[in-house]
Amino acid sequence: MPRRPPVEPLRPAGPMPVRRVGPVEEPHPYRITTLQPRSYNEARQIGEEFRDGTPVIMNLTDMDDVDAKRLVDFAAGLIFGLRGDIEKVTNKVFLLSPHNVEVTETDKRRIREGGFYNQS
Repeated sequence: MPRRPPVEPLRPAGPMPVRRVGPVEEPHPYRITTLQPRSYNEARQIGEEFRDGTPVIMNLTDMDDVDAKRLVDFAAGLIFGLRGDIEKVTNKVFLLSPHNVEVTETDKRRIREGGFYNQS
């Protein structure tokens, strides 16, 4: 049986040309929704807001630990499925950010300090 030469991995042909059309766009403003569920049954509202492209502050302080863990697991699946990001702000407060929204450091600091109010 004849020996085959080793197969080399595919490589890009070279850098892709980049064209700019018009002025560079500024980031679009966004609103952040704060939700404070009392039971796991409110997971749908969190999912719908996030799926619509809205960053969500998920405040689980009014939930028992078992349901809060279930909601964090739900949020992790949501984040994975929609390519978003999740950040733990405090022990029971999380920021869910859609893939196309970057929450500013100023807003993150306001969230950590507890001075961020629902903007919806």
